Amino acid sequence: MPVTDKDRFLDLVQNRELRIGLYDLSLNVLPDGRIAGSALGWDITGEWAWKDGYFCREMDWSGTPISYNCQLVEAQGAERLRFTVDQGKGDSATFRLR
Repeated sequence: MPVTDKDRFLDLVQNRELRIGLYDLSLNVLPDGRIAGSALGWDITGEWAWKDGYFCREMDWSGTPISYNCQLVEAQGAERLRFTVDQGKGDSATFRLR
């Protein structure tokens, strides 16, 4: 189910970690526009904004830039979120909410 509203998105991620176990990846998407977490033991930092129904973010993984991209967010029940790059036209990643 697509998440097109910022408030709905924040309700889903507030006080929860987004995780992908395979990469030991955990992210916190914070209401103030920051992203903080780690993957494979390296810190991830970034910023995000909600624009035209999409989650738009730019991140840095321990000195490696992860370029700006706006992503389609889809809720898969209350425990998973799928993010698809290029406004839903590209690759996707599914995160567990913990």
